[in-house]
Amino acid sequence: MSTAVDLDPTDSVLKFFAAELRRLRGAMKQADLARKTHVARSTLNKYEAATRVPSMDFAHAADEVLQTGGALTRLWPLVIKYAYPAWFRPFVELEAAARIIRSYENQVIPGLLQTEPYARALLAGGRHDNLDDLVTLRLERQRLLEREDRPRLTALVDEQALRKNIGGGKVMRAQLEHLVKSAAATRTIVLIVPSSVSNRPPYQPFTRLAFEPGTQDVLYVDGFHQGQLLADAAALEAAESAYDLLMAAALSPDASRDLIASVSKELIQ
Repeated sequence: MSTAVDLDPTDSVLKFFAAELRRLRGAMKQADLARKTHVARSTLNKYEAATRVPSMDFAHAADEVLQTGGALTRLWPLVIKYAYPAWFRPFVELEAAARIIRSYENQVIPGLLQTEPYARALLAGGRHDNLDDLVTLRLERQRLLEREDRPRLTALVDEQALRKNIGGGKVMRAQLEHLVKSAAATRTIVLIVPSSVSNRPPYQPFTRLAFEPGTQDVLYVDGFHQGQLLADAAALEAAESAYDLLMAAALSPDASRDLIASVSKELIQ
């Protein structure tokens, strides 16, 4: 297992962060820093060994405890940026810059609206070696919904995503409750495409990002191994048509929230 001692901080941003964390900790015991930053010692050890991506909350807490003047918090955005796969990095950057996000999911709850337990259970199905990092990265993307200048989000979700039991009843109930709460938030609309619509279009998941007026929209389409970004007129026109058809088939915002709540209650029985 890699240790902080044998790290080469020039290998990656993550290793540089780990080396800086160890240097700034100085004579303080690892167990003490772990306790003061409210993380397990084993987790802190992984941060210092560059085998796990730290959260922004940890970077803030470590800066406060170690009185670094914000050094780790300033470094953290680069750590996150380069922790994403190279093919996904452009989408994350565009998503964060978007003024309007319109997405469609037919199998799972949209990533921006997932709870930590749901995301962990969902990603665990892929048997990834870096599960903790994947969960951290997914949750960090959600911070854009906490900004004062947050984008408007419209999430179209197929009803089967509500009924697909990810992680068990307790996890799904919490996820659906979170979805109802999210749907009531300002600048967020969640619409459910009901299973009762027999001829609903069989589209694969996609997300359309809109920016400042006069700026080209971008389309992200999920794929088996990796997604792809598209900006050509034909793709954007097809996506607009697909979204219009899905919107026409979807329930109203109030009816969508009622259906989500109803499915959640079914899980309790």
